[in-house]
Amino acid sequence: MSELPFYQPHSNEIELFEHAYRNRLPLLIKGPTGCGKTRFVSHMAAKLNLPLYTVACHDDLTASDLVGRHLIGDGVTYWNDGPLTRAVREGGICYLDEVVEARKDTTVVLHPLSDDRRILPIERTGEILKAPPEFMLIVSYNPGYQNFLKGMKPSTRQRFVSLRFDFPESELEQQIVIGETGADAMLAKRLVNLANSLRALKEHDLEEAASTRLLVYVATLIGSGFDPAEACRAALVEPLTDDEETAEALMEIVYASFG
Repeated sequence: MSELPFYQPHSNEIELFEHAYRNRLPLLIKGPTGCGKTRFVSHMAAKLNLPLYTVACHDDLTASDLVGRHLIGDGVTYWNDGPLTRAVREGGICYLDEVVEARKDTTVVLHPLSDDRRILPIERTGEILKAPPEFMLIVSYNPGYQNFLKGMKPSTRQRFVSLRFDFPESELEQQIVIGETGADAMLAKRLVNLANSLRALKEHDLEEAASTRLLVYVATLIGSGFDPAEACRAALVEPLTDDEETAEALMEIVYASFG
């Protein structure tokens, strides 16, 4: 087995994942952008030695993008499996990231896979695939960044075992920054304290909070010799806002930490 992707557990999520996998239960992971949902799934797939098919969901994602479609090549028509179908055939994990971004009709294909039937009907070929024990369906979304039109339907949500992620406690987040980048403990602490200060700002109406992922980017730039304040601007402040006044207000907090 290849080396496991670095992952620092927050709570009992590894144990819950393993129990869900052994009992053939689908998993829903809820949490803000950049808090480690995708890394967690990659870590568990490697730990269980399972193939992983990750789909970044978007407005134009269709059921055919997941299941597959007929293609034409060399004058002949042939069937090409989509990532969901490949995961079912191979007995792997299919991970749909930000599933609420997909079109509503797309999630319908997940229903027979996410209940006790565990089947995938392929209308175009007439096949009905029975998922092997090794197959696992995982979806994720950010409940803090959805509007009325992009919420997950209760009839879909209640088909999954759910796991809530959030940004880790300060000491744990520092360990993550150190583990990901090799940063020294003092830098990791300053970055996490800075992130917590930015997360506490409600009046600036930021769409997203400062994520652990962004802290890793900042620490990486600083570790390669880039100016700390400018690293914070490029990898933390600018990704959080397009408004110049808001960016400068956030930079004042940065200068207080790294000035």
